[in-house]
Amino acid sequence: MSLLRITEIFYSLQGESNTVGLPTVFIRLTGCPLRCVYCDTAYAFTGGEKIAIDDIIAQAEQYESKYVTVTGGEPLAQPACLELMTKLLDKGYIVSLETSGALDVSEVDRRVVKVMDLKTPSSGEVSRNLYQNIDYLSQKDQLKFVIGNDEDYQWSKAILVEYDLVNRCEILFSPVMGLQNATELADKILKDRLPVRFQLQLHKILWDDAQGK
Repeated sequence: MSLLRITEIFYSLQGESNTVGLPTVFIRLTGCPLRCVYCDTAYAFTGGEKIAIDDIIAQAEQYESKYVTVTGGEPLAQPACLELMTKLLDKGYIVSLETSGALDVSEVDRRVVKVMDLKTPSSGEVSRNLYQNIDYLSQKDQLKFVIGNDEDYQWSKAILVEYDLVNRCEILFSPVMGLQNATELADKILKDRLPVRFQLQLHKILWDDAQGK
């Protein structure tokens, strides 16, 4: 039986993406090969508990929500994550995957909504971006740029054009809290008429933490 190392399973409002505000079950996998400067879930890098996939799903079922987000850390660092997502989908859940964009997404079940980062320069991990992952994004997926300063913003605009991203999937621009003033970023998006979704991290506004619990 497949096991996954899990940091936590919890129920909260979705704080990001185009399902923001919807009650969602979060399954946070342990471990990540990246070390982004602004990471707010470093507690998930190590530790956790090995749990069988069927037991993970049983815990998720207790919350009676049709939305499940598989997150981390970096979920795809554990290969059995693919099996977990497919089993959740087969049970009728709407499953989203939060992934860094540094690991191959080609084997992810096509029914999964991928919410994938492209790491900006201020993350310290821009060299880890796996740009071929863009080929596996569809209209239901979302590509997120976490923006910490104007260099990140200009870089993100250039990447939008280079990869024709607005015609591939939904684009999210999110400010790094404490680094990028949210109003300034919103004003830039409007001034430049970018066809992107501006987002704030709802869970941090409501509960001032990374989880939203």
